[in-house]
Amino acid sequence: MGTSDVGINEQPRPRFELGLTTFVELTPDPLTGHSISAEQRFKDLLEEVELADQVGLDVFGIGEHHRAEYLVSAPTVVLAAAAARTENIRLSSAVTVLSSDDPVRVYEQFSTLDLLSSGRAEIMAGRGSFIESFPLFGYDLEDYDALFEEKLELLLELTSGEPVTWSGRHRPPLRAQRVYPEPIQKPLPVWIAVGGTPESAARAGHLGAGMVLAIIGGQPERFAPFADIHARAAEAAGKPRPPLAINSHGFIASDSRAAADIFFPPYAMLMSRIGRERGWSGITREQFDAGLHPRAHLVVGEPDQVVEKILFQHEVFGMQRYLLQFSVGTAPHKQMLESIELFGTKVAPVVRAEVAKRLG
Repeated sequence: MGTSDVGINEQPRPRFELGLTTFVELTPDPLTGHSISAEQRFKDLLEEVELADQVGLDVFGIGEHHRAEYLVSAPTVVLAAAAARTENIRLSSAVTVLSSDDPVRVYEQFSTLDLLSSGRAEIMAGRGSFIESFPLFGYDLEDYDALFEEKLELLLELTSGEPVTWSGRHRPPLRAQRVYPEPIQKPLPVWIAVGGTPESAARAGHLGAGMVLAIIGGQPERFAPFADIHARAAEAAGKPRPPLAINSHGFIASDSRAAADIFFPPYAMLMSRIGRERGWSGITREQFDAGLHPRAHLVVGEPDQVVEKILFQHEVFGMQRYLLQFSVGTAPHKQMLESIELFGTKVAPVVRAEVAKRLG
């Protein structure tokens, strides 16, 4: 027998995955008031993805928005550019706003990305946290729930790779229709992004799809029931237990106070702007600092603190993937690169080793 500790009839455990997500903000630097050009922001973004790949991170997700403060409205185009500059990292949307898109077109775009990236594409489907895309593409907000349910059902049928016969209320039917090109991965991975409603967690589990649970406020333990609902719904539907990912806001620097001081100004600017639109109060430094507590939601600090927070969340959820949304507002590019490097070189190896030890 060779030196591997994997038995003859055993499969090696997949390693715990760590990755980054971004909505690619295009907002002024809150300290200087300076804004970079959209062209430069894209150059910076591709450099960030390339570094994430080089330091061994597993996933990079790019979100879709249709607002002035966010740059990316077409994630697959940007992910295709990232595919040309990376070798191993998986490339995902974060999220694809499926309710106002066409599932056939989404499948075609990500199948193309899968071929361009040699099998590294993923779809993260969600309702989206804003509504601008609905009037933009001619959808009625009164159909908000029905659109997502129907389109998600069709998207998952398309990933089977078989001819699809389907009908619904919100798009023309398909009759024994094949969709091209065919991706390398079969099925093409689809994760469902959930913001914290039991119905959404149950739907993801019933469909046997991986769930990405966003924790952007409060104590992570409050969200543990959603993971249980997800797993139980899959079991009730006779599906294998689907994977779970946790997504948090965060930032890493060599010093904990520096991490907080870098992350807070852009975070407060953007979250306060969104809050005003939705009737929330602005984010104070006191509220922000409360979120830095070891059992709170913000994953901001030096590498050891970030390790502690991710491992705490693993104790709570037992997830297979952790995603850090490392830009919330516009932080200086140099400091973003430093955060990525620390995540890949200092945080990820320790977290993976400890999770492997826990799993035996």
